[in-house]
Amino acid sequence: MSSNGNKIVVPEAKEAMNRFKMESANEVGVNLKQGYNGDLTSRQAGSVGGQMVKKMIQAYENSIK
Repeated sequence: MSSNGNKIVVPEAKEAMNRFKMESANEVGVNLKQGYNGDLTSRQAGSVGGQMVKKMIQAYENSIK
């Protein structure tokens, strides 16, 4: 049994998160495909994750203005 900390708490949000991930990847020039993307380099995966966090922080900052 594997423990995965990346579980989506609200199952209905899964598709929205996938769109968000694809949009963020596109913005940093990383080509993601549907399904398995284990062939990405650490730099590519980090760029996508970093872009997602950056956008979430911007959204939060905009919501408290």
